[in-house]
Amino acid sequence: MSLSKAETAYIQSSLQCDPPLRLDGRSPEDYRVIALETGVAPLANGSARVCTGRSGRAGDAEEAGGAGGGTEVVVGVKLEVDAVGEEEDGGKLVCAVSCSPAAYPSLSSNALDDLQSDLTTALESVLSHPSLRPGNMSIVPGKKAWVARLDAVVFADGGNIVDCLMLASRAALWDTKVPRTRSVEYRAPGKNGTGSKVQGEVVMDVDAPGEGEGRSVLETREVGRVTDFELTDYWDEGEVLDGRDAWPVCVTLNVLPSLHFLDATLQEEASVPLRMHVMYAFPGGKPVLQAFRLVGTGTSDMNQVKGLIKHAEKYARNIWTGLEAKLKEEEARRGVRAREKFYGRQR
Repeated sequence: MSLSKAETAYIQSSLQCDPPLRLDGRSPEDYRVIALETGVAPLANGSARVCTGRSGRAGDAEEAGGAGGGTEVVVGVKLEVDAVGEEEDGGKLVCAVSCSPAAYPSLSSNALDDLQSDLTTALESVLSHPSLRPGNMSIVPGKKAWVARLDAVVFADGGNIVDCLMLASRAALWDTKVPRTRSVEYRAPGKNGTGSKVQGEVVMDVDAPGEGEGRSVLETREVGRVTDFELTDYWDEGEVLDGRDAWPVCVTLNVLPSLHFLDATLQEEASVPLRMHVMYAFPGGKPVLQAFRLVGTGTSDMNQVKGLIKHAEKYARNIWTGLEAKLKEEEARRGVRAREKFYGRQR
């Protein structure tokens, strides 16, 4: 969105008043109402939808007045089997962001592609870091592992899109279930018989009787190794991702010379010269700064950056606390719905 010099000056002067004035009446540190729902994509291993300023559920939130509507993002996570090397642990996360043309009617196709690329880079540079890889994504060590493909779709952009993408991505990853697997091992004659079980693994002998006759007694090659797997769960069941408390949330600080403010609308974003995206996680209650990024034509010194990071930690902790409570509520709600559906089929 582009603004005239008069519009930019009007918005900036209003924000720098005492007290600051915003078009929708919020204070600088106030967010618009956020609505979150998990399990919105039945065929995904995990999914979530986040709306700010407006909601997909009637009565949850009101339309953001004058802000061109709210922001709506849907994220789905799908697990696929990927081949890995001998020294690789697997568990990669691949991100992709798509923007609906209806969300950006004024952008050309090339500009829309550039925006999608920028948002994908911002998301993947944080979530795909090796330090955040879950520990329970391996299937056959050194051969096969799950790869998580996270696809985000922006249906509406009323401002603060990066924060919404990170919220929806964290909720979808929290909702993701990894199917349990059982290793299958094929052994040569002389080992355990077909169909026997050793430490929970299915052991199969696929050699025909007498096939090993005439084999050299000096043969020392190792033939008893896990080579394949089978699912013990349905595709939509399983265990949650390890380390899901490490996925961060994002706080965007919109910086003016005399103040900063949160959750900017499209007009406010177009009027500020500098924005700072700060990603924080709080595993075990301890703050961990995952990344920060400066965007815009404005400048800032190191002292100001350090001060903004300290403020961002406080805001991120508040978001984290509310998000954790909402995700646990969603998990309980879906558990009750699943039990009701199961017992309804039994009757």
